[in-house]
Amino acid sequence: MVTGKSWRHSVQEYRHPRVIGVFFMGISSGFPLTLLLSSLGFWLIDEGVSKSTIGLLTLSLIPYFLKFVWAPVLDSLRVPLLDRLLGRRRAWLILIQIGLAFAIVGLASASPVEAPVYFGLMAMLVCFMSASQDLVIDAYRIEILEEEEMPAGAAMTQFGYRVGNLIAGVVTLKLADWYGWEVAYLTMPSLLLFGLIPALIFGEPVMRGKQLIEKEIQAVRGWLSKGRQKPEVLHKVIENIYMTVVVPFKEFIQRKGWWVILLFILLLKVGDSLAAVMTAPLIGDLGFSKDEIIWANKTVGFVAVLVGAFFGGVVLNRLGTYRGLMVAAVLMMVTNLSFVLLAENGRNVDILIFAIGFENFATGMGGTIAIAYLSGLCNMAYTVTQYALLSAFASLGRLLIGAPSGFMQEAMGYTEFFLLTTAMAIPGIILLMVMKRLGYVGESLTLPGDDPKD
Repeated sequence: MVTGKSWRHSVQEYRHPRVIGVFFMGISSGFPLTLLLSSLGFWLIDEGVSKSTIGLLTLSLIPYFLKFVWAPVLDSLRVPLLDRLLGRRRAWLILIQIGLAFAIVGLASASPVEAPVYFGLMAMLVCFMSASQDLVIDAYRIEILEEEEMPAGAAMTQFGYRVGNLIAGVVTLKLADWYGWEVAYLTMPSLLLFGLIPALIFGEPVMRGKQLIEKEIQAVRGWLSKGRQKPEVLHKVIENIYMTVVVPFKEFIQRKGWWVILLFILLLKVGDSLAAVMTAPLIGDLGFSKDEIIWANKTVGFVAVLVGAFFGGVVLNRLGTYRGLMVAAVLMMVTNLSFVLLAENGRNVDILIFAIGFENFATGMGGTIAIAYLSGLCNMAYTVTQYALLSAFASLGRLLIGAPSGFMQEAMGYTEFFLLTTAMAIPGIILLMVMKRLGYVGESLTLPGDDPKD
């Protein structure tokens, strides 16, 4: 990444055709999750489904948290015929989108009252296909963009994803009101074109990482040729498992300071994630009306997160990776103090709007910089697998850290709790400075002295 660009030049990165294409692919990624998390709940309520059943249907989201399990398959296996016509990434994208379209149609035609088990299975299939689409689109984005385009591309991913959420949330509700839920859901597969058309226009990414693949193939074949003769089929099975499962891990942990990098990924959003869990309870306990919450959260917050995501791309391009990460980490830490201010002042709409807006701005900026940072850590030979693992590791950390937040808040109160979340961001900031000193992070998105894209 070329740092020291002017602010104007950093903004102009958003004009690149590939970056704009990433925005549209983000729409395709974003809408299925809203269909399952939000719209589906309204549908079930309209049908008179019990709250306990609605709660159980959240189990259909499990594939989103386990997608790293089948990520190696998308990295290594080829789709017959389509692969030769379109290339590895686009072949998988088309196949998965066809499966996702059929899954949404199956969900639309199912009855949550008459066939709840089938309905739940269709919801889980939608989730599985959607998670698989995310894997391919993330890999395509990382591989198709040049390094200097990655910050803007990460921001555009967030833009598109949230627009997809918005379309699936608002449009499905209006269509359901006019024509019923089946028709509303049957229109949704058309949004998949937003992901397909840019991929058809920009073509298949150039496959990189061939040297690593050839080196590892020779290594495993040399190991297999030693000792007692083994059946050819066994040779192939061992070789495939080694290349698809073992090598992506091996390649990463052979890098200088890999465990420090993983620790930083875990700590980057510790304070922010902990605070996010208790934000809604604080607002509810202070007695704000639903209209006030909708205005602050859904209007001001939505705009703020998009503005933050935009500036995240600009800041990362202008300042470089280390300083960009530092700005994001400090900003996410400071925003927690706005909820201390809210807790101390009670029901004050102006402070609520400020706190929500400030927090969402920081979340948008931090999200862009984190996405770009994780993207830069991926080796192009195993983009799907490594990005899935890194993002899953970051999500798991936030999940585990957020779990005890309620107990902590009840023990100490809101003011002390949010002060604690502010302090908990400090270890990540200190570790980032240590990483800079040790040479584990620099101005480039890729590791200093070790370009994982080659």
